[in-house]
Amino acid sequence: MAENINNKGLKRVRIGTVVSKKMNKTVMVSVESLVKHPLYGKYIKRQVRYMAHDEKGGCNEGDKVKIVETRPLSKVKRWRVTEVLEKT
Repeated sequence: MAENINNKGLKRVRIGTVVSKKMNKTVMVSVESLVKHPLYGKYIKRQVRYMAHDEKGGCNEGDKVKIVETRPLSKVKRWRVTEVLEKT
């Protein structure tokens, strides 16, 4: 018999760079990934930007941060900064 597997409790984690800190308690985090082209096989850099909640305001532009998925905090914020990995 197959087990019922659900993803409840598993949150997605991303590591990226802070590119904007102009908002109050919010930072824009850019996450880069390598994606293989389906036909040619060449790896291409793809970039996604997430708005993340920074309660303490400890992030600055250029910092490397870890963000985790959370409940919707506003219209576009669904991520939270958990730790600053590297300061600039």
